[in-house]
Amino acid sequence: MNLSARLAQAFDCEAGAWLDLARELGKNPSAGLSNFAAVTPNNSDFGVLLAWSRVVKELAAEVPVTLVLCNDPWLFRHLAALPGIDSEPPPPLWWKRTVKFLRGYAARTRAAFRLVGWHLALRAQARQARAGGPAILVYGHPRSRPDGFDGYFGELMAQMPEITRVLHVDCSPDCARALAADGRSVSLHAWGSVTAAFALPFTKWRPSRAECDGKFKWLLNRAYVMEGGTGQAATIAWQNHCQKRWLAAVRPSTVAWPWENQSWEREFVRDAKAANVVTIGYQHTVVGPQLLNHSPRSNADDTESLPERIICNGPSTMAQLQTYGIEKNRMKIGGALRFPAVPSVPFNPNGPVFVALPFNLRTARQIIEMARVLSRRGFRFLIKSHPLSPCPFEPAPGLIATDQPLSDHHGLRAVIYAATTVGLEAILAGLPTIRFMPQDHISIDILPEGVRSQSADSDGMEAALRSVTQPAPVDKGYVFSDVSWALWQEELSYA
Repeated sequence: MNLSARLAQAFDCEAGAWLDLARELGKNPSAGLSNFAAVTPNNSDFGVLLAWSRVVKELAAEVPVTLVLCNDPWLFRHLAALPGIDSEPPPPLWWKRTVKFLRGYAARTRAAFRLVGWHLALRAQARQARAGGPAILVYGHPRSRPDGFDGYFGELMAQMPEITRVLHVDCSPDCARALAADGRSVSLHAWGSVTAAFALPFTKWRPSRAECDGKFKWLLNRAYVMEGGTGQAATIAWQNHCQKRWLAAVRPSTVAWPWENQSWEREFVRDAKAANVVTIGYQHTVVGPQLLNHSPRSNADDTESLPERIICNGPSTMAQLQTYGIEKNRMKIGGALRFPAVPSVPFNPNGPVFVALPFNLRTARQIIEMARVLSRRGFRFLIKSHPLSPCPFEPAPGLIATDQPLSDHHGLRAVIYAATTVGLEAILAGLPTIRFMPQDHISIDILPEGVRSQSADSDGMEAALRSVTQPAPVDKGYVFSDVSWALWQEELSYA
């Protein structure tokens, strides 16, 4: 049935429906705590469910009859209401609702205690924060170092010693203390408030009954219940709380951050504008056609919650963001701070296959299982976990774990990737590159316009690997332009 490709195509067809729903529901004050409203396909499976709905609707109109097995009580009810569907009684709903309800309060309470603990451990850093001046707001990347090198902004802090590095609340105390050794890095946790943490267990996305109605009511109810069953809203609320207090206390002149148009970023832009702080979103990675969160179409306030300037890696990204509806005069090309050089890895048709696992563990496990099967047929695989989402596995002959990046390997047969920029690096390096297509969900296409790779699911991977040849080179400058230090100096020195 070629479901992997069919599901991906259906996702593209339904993208507009998700964007429009998110824009409408985003008017709710609590929507900023939701991944659904930010249309983040890596964090919300709403788009996948829309895609399954479209695929099942198409199958219902075909001959012969298709049996669909679905044990998700919300999706089952949604599918049963489609034309041409004959269904059995739906799975029970009340038990899953109850479990998620209780789990959510437990998870947010646990998150509140953890966040307060991190605040108490790091609150002294508030005293070493420099007032005013430019700042970068970044996640705790494992490649960041206390000498000023940053996993997102590269050598920017070395080029501009006046920059302060402010660490997102995802950064642990150990990591924050290590980076603060440079005297220029501080954690947002330092500006937290114990009093504010008391509200975190009760903080979640609360759409009204009227908002969760209509033809997508079962899927919207599912999104609300599933997100409410986690601690994510507490973490987003704490991020919003800490960054607002930091802006008020420090009053930086300009703030740049790895921009992805996530919920907390939209709130940050609004708070920064209220504090007269200039906002610069750095498009730090690639923007593929399925990374819908970058589209302002889902922003309830249109472009008001977009940064005043978006600095892009290269022309390919600027072109993609324009198709999403971001005006050209808001963007400039500042170059690829994270990718200063394309890795030089020679092609070897008899070498091992490098596997770059994605952040999504569900996809990662499918890739590992596929590689395990093919390793018994003579293929050799070097498997590297995503740095922020390790996926341990049992090594076997032909199935070896590596912690070395792509650039440190010599002579590869091919590179397999899913939703990671390593795939793009491999293409630019001139290696045969295959995008893995999972069987039951979407592996987001991250490749920019004008850059393509071969795609294969578990069933088609062996044939794809046996037929690899060295591809034609791709213009690196179109994707990752050279860094313009003068532009960064001009933008960040704005006061």
